Amino acid sequence: SMGISVYEKSDQASGSFNQGEILEKKPIGFPQDGGRLKPYSNIFYWAHAWTPDKKSTIGLHPHRGFEICSFVLKGKINHFDTVQNKWIPLEEGDVQVIRSGSGISHSEEICDNSEIFQIWFDPDLSKTLIKEASYSDYKSNEFLINSSKNKVVKNIIGSHSPVQIDSEGVSINEYCFEIGDHLIDINEGFIHSIFLMEGIMSFNGIEYSAGTFFTAQLENCFQIKVLEKAKVFEIISPINPSYSTYA
Repeated sequence: SMGISVYEKSDQASGSFNQGEILEKKPIGFPQDGGRLKPYSNIFYWAHAWTPDKKSTIGLHPHRGFEICSFVLKGKINHFDTVQNKWIPLEEGDVQVIRSGSGISHSEEICDNSEIFQIWFDPDLSKTLIKEASYSDYKSNEFLINSSKNKVVKNIIGSHSPVQIDSEGVSINEYCFEIGDHLIDINEGFIHSIFLMEGIMSFNGIEYSAGTFFTAQLENCFQIKVLEKAKVFEIISPINPSYSTYA
């Protein structure tokens, strides 16, 4: 189908920190990272980072303008920033938002055998570069969960979520799909960015394993068959934001 694109792990940029103590795959990397997919919508960067073994720290570094969102997928992280000026622990399912504004520096320790997404949203830098930086973290139990017979949906950003970001029109869901056929509705005017976190699913008769990334737009729905219980992370964002993005 025309509106659905697949980016396998081999299409994604790779990265690492501290001689491989932290490894990364990036569905959307920086221009110099060389992945197949460039920034789109108001999503500027998306990295999946993990520690294959022991904990490791990414030292203090600055951010400006962008909203830097970290989602703890497994294990835990400890986070330090120059606004709070203290170390804060975040555990599986927790979310952290750094509205980096006119500038903030932070450091993160990814604990042993832990995994995160770090995703940068573009909130209209012409406005945010002159705003004071701010920071929020949200605990896993603050998010609304809806269960039906064959799926569980956790709303991480959206109308029922406590998470506030400036980036326009963004919502985020996490799905747990049981084995069988599933539909993900595609919203008109929006692009759905879908990361298969766990499990195996097939689309158009081809099987895909964890780490595969999909974009879906200009269709009514994304039809998948789940072959092994799957966990899926979805960002819905405007195809054409109302402002000029940095990209």
